Amino acid sequence: MSLMRWDPFRWDPFDDLGLRRSIDRMFDEFLARRARRALGPMEWEPAVEMFESDGEVVVRAELPNIDPKQVDITVTEDTITLRGETKHEEEQKGRNYYYRELQYGAFTRTLRLPVPAKGTEAKAVYKDGVLEVRIPKSERVKPVPVKVQAGA
Repeated sequence: MSLMRWDPFRWDPFDDLGLRRSIDRMFDEFLARRARRALGPMEWEPAVEMFESDGEVVVRAELPNIDPKQVDITVTEDTITLRGETKHEEEQKGRNYYYRELQYGAFTRTLRLPVPAKGTEAKAVYKDGVLEVRIPKSERVKPVPVKVQAGA
């Protein structure tokens, strides 16, 4: 263990306890819930992740209990839009719900692609409640190696 000089102007008691991170996370979750409510009672946005590899951009979206035939995917050169709807299960008498957080209703999610892409060559696969869309990058985005020649 090493000794550190105490500086009352730099010491943050909340940082030492991890309390700051907990409070930040609590506010982030609260604001995210409010934003979802602002969409309306029957609209929601699926959770997504987007990453790129050498030749393509991959977008994955959590869409559990959704018929993949009911999902519309639109890809342009710089955006992807996922659109669909889940059917609402009516509350049944005799059930005492403790939590009711499953998302129902229409959803739309539009994301800006990080690079220009070939939307006409996009391919989508739905497996285990996750929709994965692979979009090839445009030719002008792919890096081209240039050889350096020694000057005489």
